[in-house]
Amino acid sequence: MDYENISLIGFMGSGKSTIGRILAGKMGFLFIDMDKIIELDKGMEIKDIFKEYGEDYFRDLESKVIKKIYKNKNCIFACGGGVVERKKNVDIIRRNSRVIYLNVSPENSSRRLKDAKDRPLIDVKNREEIIRKMVKRRDILYRKYAHIVIDNNREDPYKTSKEILARLKYLI
Repeated sequence: MDYENISLIGFMGSGKSTIGRILAGKMGFLFIDMDKIIELDKGMEIKDIFKEYGEDYFRDLESKVIKKIYKNKNCIFACGGGVVERKKNVDIIRRNSRVIYLNVSPENSSRRLKDAKDRPLIDVKNREEIIRKMVKRRDILYRKYAHIVIDNNREDPYKTSKEILARLKYLI
């Protein structure tokens, strides 16, 4: 299969949006942040959607958005961290893109998200423990659904982007 899209999956703070923008610029692709599309579609921030309607409602919105946006070609998609929670979502994503898992340790995720106020699933007192448990549980799914796994514990998104392009055999 010839992939005309790239989807970045991974936990919160793994660098999906940052690296997605870099890849889109280098490849001449359109960058699409799935969470931003949901916010625009609903007219609310993600944290407010979770607060008012709950996670299941959010996941339903995410599924609807996935069905729409994956009709596009030549895009880099930054998927929400929990997109792997629903197999039907991942089936669409895998069918229409090369899926890259940006792996990051729970410690780095915690450090990168230490000041985040817009992440409802980790907006709790025991944030580090919750992150550790969520990363452990989701890591299995991320690895299962990814075509390529990239270690993104480094602090240079340009080096990570270069590694991704090399792994995709895309000449820059």
